[in-house]
Amino acid sequence: MKILYIHGLSSSGNSGTAERLRRLLPDDIIFSPDLPVEPLEALEMLKQLVTEEGIELMIGTSMGGMFAQKLRGIRKILVNPSFHVSQSMRRKLGVNKFFSERQDGISEYEITPELCDRYERLEKTQCLSYSDEERDNATALFGTEDDTVNCREEYCEHYTMYALFPGGHRLTEDMIRDYAIPIIEKQRIIIK
Repeated sequence: MKILYIHGLSSSGNSGTAERLRRLLPDDIIFSPDLPVEPLEALEMLKQLVTEEGIELMIGTSMGGMFAQKLRGIRKILVNPSFHVSQSMRRKLGVNKFFSERQDGISEYEITPELCDRYERLEKTQCLSYSDEERDNATALFGTEDDTVNCREEYCEHYTMYALFPGGHRLTEDMIRDYAIPIIEKQRIIIK
């Protein structure tokens, strides 16, 4: 199966989660690009990748969950999705370091009020005019100890399928194995 992993804010395609997914799903092709910092550039890049590579399943964590839910017609798993990343960004104005190495070699980026505004405009177009089929394409995982983002109530206003896992904002290998992989396997059956 072709899977697109979409990383969160300050992360990269080389994140620990992407590496763990590749290790735990050796028979699948895991695409995990570095997202551009500009939101519309990131969204367009993801749309192009989905089309060109024939992506069958998306997994988005945090900010990546926001981007994943904006891509319609593809099954998706949203892990601790951050539907309002602009709010988190406004608390981190200035230069920020990426958590993991990027393919382009860039190690830091700047959050400006204008960048936050561009994310906020993109966020306002979420979950508009979703069909029942699109609602059925999404499953979410929410960490019961997540003290970074909590969009579960908002998710439940638009979607129905979700599960809780005993953890925080970031996925450990055990959490991926015990909670994400079973959902991926269910999606694999539906896709085929």
